[in-house]
Amino acid sequence: MDEIQKILKDSKVIAVVGLSDKPERPSYEVATYLMEHGYKIIPINPMIKEWKGMISYSSLLEVSEKIDVVDIFRKSEDVLPVVEQAIEIKAKVVWMQLGVVNEEAAEKARKAGLAVVMDKCMKIEHSKAIA
Repeated sequence: MDEIQKILKDSKVIAVVGLSDKPERPSYEVATYLMEHGYKIIPINPMIKEWKGMISYSSLLEVSEKIDVVDIFRKSEDVLPVVEQAIEIKAKVVWMQLGVVNEEAAEKARKAGLAVVMDKCMKIEHSKAIA
């Protein structure tokens, strides 16, 4: 089993950073898909109060629940602070969505013991894994 398949199999709780409340946005579509496939979604976006009836947190540091994967929908240059929070809360995985690449943040996460997936869509990878 490769690393991505293992992450998808072993993870249960996914914090989606940059989750939009607009159905046409990729973050909304991906989070909805993941939720429909049994994952617990924790919305992280200071610009919205809730997503599908769930409280949206301003940052990872506000979440008391253990988070397995931090799925990042932010510009590549805005990823480092998110990764630093992921390290602080002891997440297991940092997942940078398709088009999101930040080598410095990835290296920092790896050095802290987190698995890193970069420039890949969690929905696409999951749909390939279950196909």
